[in-house]
Amino acid sequence: MLFEAFLLQLVKVMPVLAAARLVGEHDTLVWRILHHYVDSARSQSDHSSVTQVGIDETAARRGQDYVSLFVDLQQRKVLFVAPGKDAATVAAFAQDLQTHQGDPLSITEVSADMSKAYIKGVAAHLPEASLTFDKFHVVSLVNDAVDEVRRLERKLHPELSGTRYLWLKNPANLTAHQELLLHTFDLTRCHLKTTRAYQIRLVFQDLYSQPPDQAEYFLKRWYFWATHSRIQPIIDVAKTIRAHQDGILRWFTSGINNGILEGINSLVQAAKAKARGYRSNRNFATIIYLIAGKLDLSCQPT
Repeated sequence: MLFEAFLLQLVKVMPVLAAARLVGEHDTLVWRILHHYVDSARSQSDHSSVTQVGIDETAARRGQDYVSLFVDLQQRKVLFVAPGKDAATVAAFAQDLQTHQGDPLSITEVSADMSKAYIKGVAAHLPEASLTFDKFHVVSLVNDAVDEVRRLERKLHPELSGTRYLWLKNPANLTAHQELLLHTFDLTRCHLKTTRAYQIRLVFQDLYSQPPDQAEYFLKRWYFWATHSRIQPIIDVAKTIRAHQDGILRWFTSGINNGILEGINSLVQAAKAKARGYRSNRNFATIIYLIAGKLDLSCQPT
């Protein structure tokens, strides 16, 4: 037991192969021990109190191979890892929740990005949940639109070369050099589309500082400005935001976002990078549960 306990702690800070070499065992044996303890601990997990869930995807391997993470936003822990990023992952989560004394009908709040698959899955399998679109994802969509404007305009205005982060950072986060560079683009007199898109982006971010009873009116006015900007990427993202308005404004009631998942994702990707990837989704899921599942690993494996 002391050996297994030491091994479980060891693989939290180093790749399995390195841990196996350190203890003088084959990595196959180490994986077998990890699977056994993690599966045993998960089998005894109680999810009956879960009401708020965050959903996000993370890359399992290079290419288009992903797993979906389902996180308890109140307890800040990974509840379930599902291969893929389609609506079926939500169905799998709902089923797994029931095997751990949870109830899909008890999930009242879900935070996710604007993935059509997640939207469909939540509606079908977590029917009592109100969906909040993660505000960091929403802001990122507007940032992407601004960057597209810059890239298109750079072809005719070479002075925009090398200024990407100038338009994506908030003014308070600019370096002294970037502040000086930004001032060379007189924002009040410059006729570049990029500068107008940048101003539209900054105003959009003010949405999340509005009083709840004024947020919808603020978003309506921003939408009018954005769709009359004659800047196609901005018009496109404004229409996307309008189509998902209810989930965006839900934040003013739920107050939830995927910030916790972003932190977990960073830990998971760091572990994956150290290990140079994992041979299977099961191995990847086991590491995720070990790092971010807050499992009681002191239980005796059966």
